[in-house]
Amino acid sequence: MSEFAIELKGIDKSFGPVHANKNIDLKVRKGAIHGIIGENGAGKSTLMSILYGFYQADKGEIHINGQKAHIKDPSAAISAGIGMVHQHFMLVENFTVLENIMLGAEDSPILNKGIAKARAELKRLEQEYEMEVDPDATIEELPVGIQQRVEILKALFRGAEILILDEPTGVLTPAEADHLFRILAQLKAQGKTIILITHKLREIMAITDEVSVMRRGEIVATRKTSETTVEELAELMVGRRVLLRVEKGEANPAGVKLSVRNLTVKDSRGVTMVDDVSFDVRAGEIVGIAGVAGNGQSELLEAIAGMRRAVSGAVDLNGKSVDVTAHGDPAELRRRGLAHVSEDRHHTGLVLKFEEAENAILGYHNSPQYTKGWLLDVDAIRKDAEAKIAQYDIRPPNPRLKTANFSGGNQQKIVLAREMEQNPDVLIIGQPTRGVDVGAIEFIHRRIIEMRDAGKAILLVSVELDEIRSLSDRILVMFAGRVVGERSPDAPEGEIGLLMAGVEDKKEAAE
Repeated sequence: MSEFAIELKGIDKSFGPVHANKNIDLKVRKGAIHGIIGENGAGKSTLMSILYGFYQADKGEIHINGQKAHIKDPSAAISAGIGMVHQHFMLVENFTVLENIMLGAEDSPILNKGIAKARAELKRLEQEYEMEVDPDATIEELPVGIQQRVEILKALFRGAEILILDEPTGVLTPAEADHLFRILAQLKAQGKTIILITHKLREIMAITDEVSVMRRGEIVATRKTSETTVEELAELMVGRRVLLRVEKGEANPAGVKLSVRNLTVKDSRGVTMVDDVSFDVRAGEIVGIAGVAGNGQSELLEAIAGMRRAVSGAVDLNGKSVDVTAHGDPAELRRRGLAHVSEDRHHTGLVLKFEEAENAILGYHNSPQYTKGWLLDVDAIRKDAEAKIAQYDIRPPNPRLKTANFSGGNQQKIVLAREMEQNPDVLIIGQPTRGVDVGAIEFIHRRIIEMRDAGKAILLVSVELDEIRSLSDRILVMFAGRVVGERSPDAPEGEIGLLMAGVEDKKEAAE
């Protein structure tokens, strides 16, 4: 028997003019956690999609446990003992956990014995891997961390011995990510082989045994994790030295550009998500909002951006009132100098079926530079898109390509380029680097600082505490919909962490 669970030999794949994978050789040891890192668009997800049968390689071979395998589709991959947890979950939201687990496995021996047997098997897996979930809960009712557990359980239910996880922590809070790592360590201890695709180098160093680095469709290096460093991996990924810390000077804040007073927002169930929140953001400063996901940050940004009605409160933009209790008008707010990078690029930031050039003007399509009379100026729109592609290093550099065909990080750059290049007075950003590689993170952080230094007022929400501390000039901490404290970015991480957990500062609580 081979010591390798997976051997890829000479894998090559092109999509038209885009050469996604170039003659790739990769070996993954049995019972190991093997990381694959690379910039967005480096070919990581394409390679794993070939292994899982979504795509067929133009040439090359796949060997599973030493035997040549022909994986023509995901069913063949599952039969070969391969499971995949995708970056964007493949769950039916209005089905229960048990129904999603069973979906696609209707002809398995377990299901032939009845639903009760399937339920019992799910319970066994939950207990064995410490991933308990309610089998009768509807997926749409569950937080993303639990949804991810369902995806892993679904793969294990089908008998997966090899698990591929594509950017598994992109939608998780730090606590959820830590729990995932404990699960992965337990899966490894049970003899499972895990391939982890991520752009987060700290995660690579914390959990993997070996790591392969991809750049522009090729594997340029494979290292034992214990014998490399974050700095070496970053340089291998990008092909140059990467600044892993944010360099910025002192802020020079001026007048208030965004003022929020006593804002209260409820969700569709009537639950208060933003509770009497007040703060100001001045020109030339970055105000960061720290907090565990689900504590009202998303609803706060949506209310300010006109996407969600507030119950009460007031917002002033450039000194003029915004009626946040009425039905919002995001287009009017854009005209008044507010730009918004939404947290969920797929649902509220992009139309994935549109071309890149079309998404590059989305929301600004009535601007004079994009129109000829009553019609859109297609040539101007494509030239504008080409300029943004070059400036933001969006790959592949094709404004005619459907946006769904770009990697997650490059989709994020499309949104950022669209909003930042409108020269707004106020920029509100949710999760600016979610699913983005280290080289692109460096670029995005530098661009945010440049906008601050140009006098823009920036409100930043991120679940990455390091990002909040690196970029912000002031930090507000939210818990259960309330601002429970304000801190300097130099404040100890533990102090901010306690506020995020709802342990309020006694002095602030008394006030």
